[in-house]
Amino acid sequence: MLYEWLGPLGEEFQLFNLFNYITFRVGGALMTAMIIAFILGPRMIDWLRAKQGKGQPIREDGPEGHIIAKAGTPTMGGLLILLSVVISTLLWGNLKSPFLWTVFMVTAGFGLIGFYDDYLKVKRQSHKGFSGKIRLMLEFIIAALAVWILTGAIPAEGGFNTGLAIPMLKDFWINLGVFFIPFGCLVIVGSANAVNLTDGLDGLAIVPVMIACMALAFIAYLVGNAIFSNYLGVPHVPGSAEVTIFLGAIIGASLGFLWYNAPPAMIFMGDTGSLALGGALGTTAVAIKHEIVLAIIGGLFVLEAVSVIVQVASFKLTGKRVFRMAPIHHHFEKKGWQEPTIVIRFWIIAIILALIGLSTLKLR
Repeated sequence: MLYEWLGPLGEEFQLFNLFNYITFRVGGALMTAMIIAFILGPRMIDWLRAKQGKGQPIREDGPEGHIIAKAGTPTMGGLLILLSVVISTLLWGNLKSPFLWTVFMVTAGFGLIGFYDDYLKVKRQSHKGFSGKIRLMLEFIIAALAVWILTGAIPAEGGFNTGLAIPMLKDFWINLGVFFIPFGCLVIVGSANAVNLTDGLDGLAIVPVMIACMALAFIAYLVGNAIFSNYLGVPHVPGSAEVTIFLGAIIGASLGFLWYNAPPAMIFMGDTGSLALGGALGTTAVAIKHEIVLAIIGGLFVLEAVSVIVQVASFKLTGKRVFRMAPIHHHFEKKGWQEPTIVIRFWIIAIILALIGLSTLKLR
């Protein structure tokens, strides 16, 4: 709204011209979302604690220390993140951008799915929410709608809107045609559930999400600029840079949330937050044509998801487990690593992977 109200006044008042710069609005969105999260955090924690009573149910088959240390901690903290992001984006974003609204839609939709799942877990005091098949079906419906919208928003020259860009190959992509929609759905749904699986320790998921958002925001800004994208040889998607406003809001909201989620956590984001944030990352990657790069930048999330897949497949096929417990962060807990050690080391891995993902820009 600020962009639409104050941006046009830039010709008369030079100060207002700042609102026409994406970099300025990204900073504004980040700071606004962070301040909102800081202010509303204590009130929301108290409200959720009063509503939930026993808080998030703790798995009895999980690490022994969790039952005592984490019992009674309220969940659904993703509501704090989403509220901060929504308000900030509405203030600083260009509300005419199809890219902004598409990422917004997926984030909100996945957040609602996660909220209902969290609600059932708290109500039943069980770590099982509603049917996994129904949840996946709803996620794929939302993702399919988002990819369909994006293919209409992205330029269609030479099959580019349904093309898969290959890192390190300049001006080259594979045209997937009608198969791009299911591929895009897999990216979005896979990203959402990978972040969901990572969210198992205090602060473990939220910092890698911020790191991934920073990397994707940088790429989105370059992809949306014809001069930069042409110089680097990356796909140019006009208008996609507006996504950086949304990503900036996520970074700010996540910083505010981390203040209360740092060990020992006062609140958990729950599926409400993890599914929403993962969906936002996946949708952004599809919008800016960097789906494969997302797998590098978000490699920590991929590792967590693969550890679960390997564990389940191994147990069903051989009756043996590869890890002491999956996802893999619990494996290291079972080995005796302290929670802060695991969290900080995983943060370091996330930073390294983000830098590798960004390096693909120049390697082209």
